[in-house]
Amino acid sequence: MRGVHLNRVRKSYGSVTIIDQLDLAIEEGEFLVLLGPSGCGKSTLLNAIAGLEPLSGGSISIQGRDVTALEPDQRDIAMVFQSYALYPTLSVRRNIGFALKMRGTAKADIERKVGEVADLLQITHLLDRKPGQLSGGQQQRVAIGRALVREPSVFLFDEPLSNLDAKLRADMRIELKKLHERLGRTIIYVTHDQIEAMTMATRIVVMNQGRIQQCDRPEVVYGRPANRFVASFVGAPTMNFVEGRFGRAGDHLAVLTAEGVIPLPGLDVALGQAGQPVTLGFRPEHVALAEAEDVTTVTATPLMSEPTGPDMYVLMRFDPARTGVGVGPELTIRVPADAAIARHQPVPLRLDGRRISLFDPQTGQRMN
Repeated sequence: MRGVHLNRVRKSYGSVTIIDQLDLAIEEGEFLVLLGPSGCGKSTLLNAIAGLEPLSGGSISIQGRDVTALEPDQRDIAMVFQSYALYPTLSVRRNIGFALKMRGTAKADIERKVGEVADLLQITHLLDRKPGQLSGGQQQRVAIGRALVREPSVFLFDEPLSNLDAKLRADMRIELKKLHERLGRTIIYVTHDQIEAMTMATRIVVMNQGRIQQCDRPEVVYGRPANRFVASFVGAPTMNFVEGRFGRAGDHLAVLTAEGVIPLPGLDVALGQAGQPVTLGFRPEHVALAEAEDVTTVTATPLMSEPTGPDMYVLMRFDPARTGVGVGPELTIRVPADAAIARHQPVPLRLDGRRISLFDPQTGQRMN
């Protein structure tokens, strides 16, 4: 089996379980992102794959070879850390070629490979500088170069962009994606930044409390979250949640709440039995301003707006009585920047029933 395969991987410290019986198959050439909040076990899992953390149970294979008991340098992997881990007294050239020198690679081959990597990363003009003379983005390129020159089967990245400013992070996301397309090598990438995960991954593994919550393509994780945790963690602003029970609004399925009726046009009425408890979830962009009130709309009152350039996020409350204040939980919707919305002036909204999420209030699992 090519790629990386984890079989019932477990990691504990004393009585505290960090990773709990985790199974995962990572295909060769995949860009897989481990995403989750601090303490979810993602970095521990990456360190276990690297051989930096011994397992408490289970096994790991890389390119069909069981590496569970092997040292890091025997696993055919290369790792890039958040802290870059560069030698401050060595030039960029010597930093990149250091691992090859330790292997006993011929000097001419080291020069050739360092030159190829520097050209790929567009840092040829920096080869004779020391790390202290480089910007954060340049240092990160050098750290990636140190990994590339080893030509491993698998690259491991542990939050490599977290020390960079927003502009550099955006630039490096693009560079890493281009690099993956050129090399076609397997990348396992740890981050708590959902933007990094959504923009770079071929698949995202969302983790919480040492367990996989969902493993799928970015568009599926975002559009069809497997449970309420994934729905709340992925997406900014976060998904809106409303507690209620299934009911009807005319011929449409609806959610009946303490604040009123929320029609769900476009959703199969057979999805829920009348009176059954449900948690309704919808993204800010899955609700739109309606031209007029009808059986498919719900009234809400704007409380505050947050312009973002082409769009505007509006904080609202449901307001079926048109009080201008609203009741119930605060909700966020996304509208065009020039939308005709005024504070405390109720407006009709229409949810896109085909794109909403329904969760079981007891288990948190997706129902539709």
